[in-house]
Amino acid sequence: MSLKTLGAKVFARRIRKKINKWASNPIKTQEQVFASLIEKAENTAFGKDHNFQQIKTYSDFTQNVPIRDYEELKSYVNRVVAGENDVLWPGKPLYFAKTSGTTSGAKYIPLTKDSMPTHVRAARNAILCYIEETGKTDFVDGKMIFLQGSPEMSEKNGILLGRLSGIVAHYVPKYLQKNRMPSWETNCIEDWEQKVDAIVEETVHQNMTVISGIPPWVQMYFEKLQQKANKTIGELFKGFELFIYGGVNFEPYKATFEKLIGRKVAGIELYPASEGFFAFQDSQNQKGMLLQLDSGMFYEFVKADEFFEENPKRLTIGEVEIGVNYVMLVSTNAGLWAYNIGDTVQFTNTSPYRVVVSGRIKHFISAFGEHVIGKEVDQAIKDGIEATGIMINDFTVAPQVNPNQGELPYHEWFIEFRETPEDIRKLTLEIESSLRKQNSYYDDLIEGKILRTLKITPVPKDGFKDYMKSVGKLGGQNKLPRLSNDRNIVDKLTTIIDK
Repeated sequence: MSLKTLGAKVFARRIRKKINKWASNPIKTQEQVFASLIEKAENTAFGKDHNFQQIKTYSDFTQNVPIRDYEELKSYVNRVVAGENDVLWPGKPLYFAKTSGTTSGAKYIPLTKDSMPTHVRAARNAILCYIEETGKTDFVDGKMIFLQGSPEMSEKNGILLGRLSGIVAHYVPKYLQKNRMPSWETNCIEDWEQKVDAIVEETVHQNMTVISGIPPWVQMYFEKLQQKANKTIGELFKGFELFIYGGVNFEPYKATFEKLIGRKVAGIELYPASEGFFAFQDSQNQKGMLLQLDSGMFYEFVKADEFFEENPKRLTIGEVEIGVNYVMLVSTNAGLWAYNIGDTVQFTNTSPYRVVVSGRIKHFISAFGEHVIGKEVDQAIKDGIEATGIMINDFTVAPQVNPNQGELPYHEWFIEFRETPEDIRKLTLEIESSLRKQNSYYDDLIEGKILRTLKITPVPKDGFKDYMKSVGKLGGQNKLPRLSNDRNIVDKLTTIIDK
């Protein structure tokens, strides 16, 4: 056992005890976070505008601070971007994480000296919890890779600007620097396909033990490795022990990954975002990710089916229930206040509080009143894959409200298969059956002959990659939306694949 592996075990035990302490006192922990946030921000422009000096209770907060999304907070963010001090949080941010919004154009999410360490600690603690639970440490002596955006940054009015994953790359602990891959030069390559090719060249002969990234982009990396080495990933990297992922539900990719790897590999799911590192999988034996209640973020929840009402009821952590679909709001030590991050979550446990991401509040299909959400289509494709053995690369779903004359409307599933099956009828029926079991509205519409059975449209190999490239979102932290309530994505996709 090396000094590094021994040290990792000792450190893991210490960190797990700290986590257990706040996780077993969730309400008190959140009350302390809330009080600290209000006190620190009371003299900011936002705090003055929203009477922070008079806020003593959560009820005071809800009366003074409305729910906002980025567009509604933008007037304050623009002042920060312009270089003004003490707007949303004391001083100026260390960084802006630049993301691409669907309606707001470029979004600038502040990262402060108070918030930045929480991103780093959460990623570290996820691995330490794995070590503490399993006792496995051999992987810490091997090579590790995170498929991420470029760490190069620009500057805007004295504040560094970059992608979140690239910013975090500057915070890799010294004790992991020798293990970290790829090289700085390769990590800075902007073109995603060139970058993956360079990463393959650098890693193909290494002892890779930890691999991390968003599943569809890791899949691309694995496929290129396999083509070069003519081996499964498990044969090529005999010490590969841990796959760390986030961003999308892994289940639709699971069968494909198992074939590419050739054996089982442990996984850790993360829930990071520019707005905060919200949760990570702290146990291999429990469903869901541990919500980070002590990390400078105060959480609120609104039932998803009430969210678009005029004054939806806002709930704190002690009021949530298992299995209910909630829109998650955050107030943070980066200066976001009652901020709608756009995600919906469901709790799998309340002792401690663990969540799964169930979708996006704006990503749903309800063209006919069916209220289908991301978690349901993910489960349906998982059930279809398990029942048929068919493997896929990616998929997206959209309604067809203007079918051919004489046809009923339907949901159209665009699926890129690993190998296009000769007969997709069984997969169609399995997906349909799963969706009807999960969603009574959808079942009623099928039963009442308002909708017909879903249709699967095969997408040629690399069709989704070509689509993402065409909209400037190939690689990095970009994700293909699982479902849409219109056909904007699939119409663009169809144009590309029909060329």
